Amino acid sequence: MDLEKQLKEIEAMGNDHIGSSTETPMRQDAFEMSDIEKIASIKKDVQNIMHTLGLDLSDDSLKGTPTRVAKMFVQEVFGGLHPDRRPKASTFENKYKYQEMLVEKNITLYSTCEHHLLPIVGKAHIAYISNGSVVGLSKMNRIVDYYAKRPQVQERLTMQIVKELQQVLNTEDVACVIDAKHLCVNSRGIRDIDSSTVTSEFGGAFKNVETRREFLDYIKLDTQFQ
Repeated sequence: MDLEKQLKEIEAMGNDHIGSSTETPMRQDAFEMSDIEKIASIKKDVQNIMHTLGLDLSDDSLKGTPTRVAKMFVQEVFGGLHPDRRPKASTFENKYKYQEMLVEKNITLYSTCEHHLLPIVGKAHIAYISNGSVVGLSKMNRIVDYYAKRPQVQERLTMQIVKELQQVLNTEDVACVIDAKHLCVNSRGIRDIDSSTVTSEFGGAFKNVETRREFLDYIKLDTQFQ
């Protein structure tokens, strides 16, 4: 297969935002290197990219960029790849017997498209119905942040959030909707600055039309805080 054909096929998959797995594709030896070792290795790669592009790495503004980017990749924007950073699954007994839906909406989400390594920015909305356990509200935000901080496709991210909460809460009754902008669409390629992508995953009781509608109606509430 010639290079031009390979490039066309690779670009087509990226532009169509196709995911190949519901789990983040990881090598078996992904965590044999320490964070410091990874930063040192990635720093060299970033230096090579910048040098190849013709940038002068002796310039005061640019000489620290390879280190900054490497540290950002390992400890920040892709920090959710490391299982040690997975939020602790602390749950509490539902002593007040709250049996209705609990919704945490408008959770700010920053992720990275795995096809072009450009930002995904949006909001996540999560709901669950207690099966005897409840989870702290901030825990839902942390779960979103953990799975967002890795190269992602939005469909997988939505499913991973639901699966994690189902395991934590020991119930299938979990739902998630994500509405996000993809800069790989907004700033390159088609350059459509107005479009956003909506994905959803409904488990257990949320497969019921009425329950799902109740959740979606809560999302649409425009609460004004003074």
